Amino acid sequence: MLTDQEMLAIAERYLKSRAEHFGGSDIEVVILTDLTIKKPYGNIYDYQSKEYILTGDFNKSLVGNAPFLVEKKTGRVVGFGTADFLESYVEDYENGKMTPSLDLYWYPDEDRFDYK
Repeated sequence: MLTDQEMLAIAERYLKSRAEHFGGSDIEVVILTDLTIKKPYGNIYDYQSKEYILTGDFNKSLVGNAPFLVEKKTGRVVGFGTADFLESYVEDYENGKMTPSLDLYWYPDEDRFDYK
C-alpha cells in the first residue's frame, strides 16, 4: 500500500507527463492539496495552473482539468471526466462501471496510458 506522500509524488509525475495537454512546459500546474479527497482505495486530486492560483486571472486557468485518482494499492492513475459530477465518476469507479477509453488509466512505472 502506498502512503499519501507516495501517491502525491505519482500525481505530480502524472501531471508532468501531461504537460503538452496543458499547453506546454511554460504552464506550471499545481495540485490543490487542500481539495484532496481521501478514499480507502486511494486519493483523488484536483489541479490548476499556478498562475491562476496566484492571480485569479480566469484567462490563466486550465479548462477541462478533470480530477483523477491515484490508487493506493497499485499507483495506477484513473482519469475522471468533466461532463458529469465527480461523485458520479467515483460511483462508477467503485462499482466497476468506468466507461473504457484509451487514456482511462495511466501506469506510472511505464509512463503509458491504457483502457484496462
